[in-house]
Amino acid sequence: MAQMDIPLVLVKATSLNADQIKSVLRNPATSRAATVGETLSRKEYSTAEELVAELCREMGLDFIRDIPVNEISADLIRDLPINYAKTQGILPYREEADCVVLLTSNPLNTKAMDDVRVIFGKRIRLLVTTTQKLQDTINRVYEKSTANLNGMDEIEEDEMDLEDPIIDLLEAGEDDAPVIKMVNAVLFRAVKEKASDIHIEPYEKEMVVRYRTDGQLYDVFKPPKKLQNAITSRIKVMANLNIAEKRLPQDGRIPLKVGGKDIDIRLSTVPTTFGERMVMRLQDKSSQTRELHQMGFSEDTMTVLNDLIERSYGILIVTGPTGSGKSTTLYGCVSKLNKPDINILTVEDPVEQRIQGVGQVQVNAKIGLTFAAGLRSFLRQDPDIIMVGEIRDLETAELAINSSLTGHLVLSTIHANDAAGAFPRLMDIGAEPFLIATSVLGILAQRLVRVLCPHCKVPYAPSDFELQTIGITKEQMKNSNVCRAMGCEHCGQKGYLGRTLIAEVLPVTDDIKSLIMQKRDSGAIKKQAIANGMKTFRDHGIQKVLAGTTTIEELLSNTQIDL
Repeated sequence: MAQMDIPLVLVKATSLNADQIKSVLRNPATSRAATVGETLSRKEYSTAEELVAELCREMGLDFIRDIPVNEISADLIRDLPINYAKTQGILPYREEADCVVLLTSNPLNTKAMDDVRVIFGKRIRLLVTTTQKLQDTINRVYEKSTANLNGMDEIEEDEMDLEDPIIDLLEAGEDDAPVIKMVNAVLFRAVKEKASDIHIEPYEKEMVVRYRTDGQLYDVFKPPKKLQNAITSRIKVMANLNIAEKRLPQDGRIPLKVGGKDIDIRLSTVPTTFGERMVMRLQDKSSQTRELHQMGFSEDTMTVLNDLIERSYGILIVTGPTGSGKSTTLYGCVSKLNKPDINILTVEDPVEQRIQGVGQVQVNAKIGLTFAAGLRSFLRQDPDIIMVGEIRDLETAELAINSSLTGHLVLSTIHANDAAGAFPRLMDIGAEPFLIATSVLGILAQRLVRVLCPHCKVPYAPSDFELQTIGITKEQMKNSNVCRAMGCEHCGQKGYLGRTLIAEVLPVTDDIKSLIMQKRDSGAIKKQAIANGMKTFRDHGIQKVLAGTTTIEELLSNTQIDL
């Protein structure tokens, strides 16, 4: 970053505009004849934050790196609307006897400082930070203020306006109904904490909101039971569902924009004894397609997988439990194969990521556009490669098989516990064994394990019992880096931060074909695959334990011993 465009980086990292940046950089440094811009240009910076910190030193301003959000009182922001704080790039941080300490990303914004001076009746002392950190702090402080439900029990449901559509979660103003702001806060916090699902669960005397983060469910907070109907109605309005229908399950979608990100939410409601239970699956549509080599596959798996997707025809099936990253892997395969001379078509439910140069069709069962219907029409579109989101029924399976037998490479998913289990699953839905053996190139099975937090993980020596449980020898322990989870502020005291995959890939060789034709069970197929050299989930997981990526506990909870 030594050759960074300093004015451009400062414009992006702060709220100063281009003219203000140029004016600042032209001013002479306090102790040298050189301009501030020349002084900064002679130094190397690894992050934009370091550059802003150095600029503050040159300007004689205080810079703050880590902002303790929990220390900022909600009372300080009571008279300052969130929209104003965000657009002006300011946030009251602390009130002292003779002044108010003000966080800002634009120390030249004198008008906003005058406004704060009038509100508090005290002089202003500035603490400068980057735009990204300030915006994140503003969001978290106002979210904490919104989530503080003191006094909310006094609000009657008929006083709440539930019909205002939400365009951007950060646009909730001071006059918006409390329930709208509460729902906004729940959704916004879920996006910030990278939750994959939001659960809103009604019980006899309480209502619970839970997030699924890194595969684990956590309680977030409990809204007042009397607001239950208003909350569920608000969410159903956002998803364009029938708020009067509370006896039947409903499915809907909520498109949102949060902090510049396009978030697609799939909503499912079901009636329970104590009210409607809601689960929302969050998908970041603005995320970039990940390359296969970035996903955590072992070298052995990558070698076999690359060989399979380079074939000109046949079926590659990805399997695993719900939320194990199957779609992400398929997108990685499509991205790797996507070339100007290749025609790729996909049918998905839903289309989660857009890929330039690929024809993507979204399933719509209401008008008869199913996986099978889309796949049938694809054969008249001259495709080279076809991706089918999921093989759910016999018609889709037969069309996928026929497509592969007529010279197309087909990529798809199916639900099974491991690679060998995909073959009995195909037979269960009615596919003929000889067609499966002829068309399927291989099965990639994957699942996700939590990654140890790099800030707090601690190396340790596992006991003999632990080594024996997962099948690690003393020889394998040499030069290893086995760690345990501890917990810190970076990971929310969980000990884990993010997830990575463990995988096994089963190529269909002649002896595997023979077992499929004989309708042998998954156990026999798996034993033969291991004899052929297949590395199992447990093998890949052991590699990640020895590397200090995950823990023995995670490995044991996500894999089983291969008998």
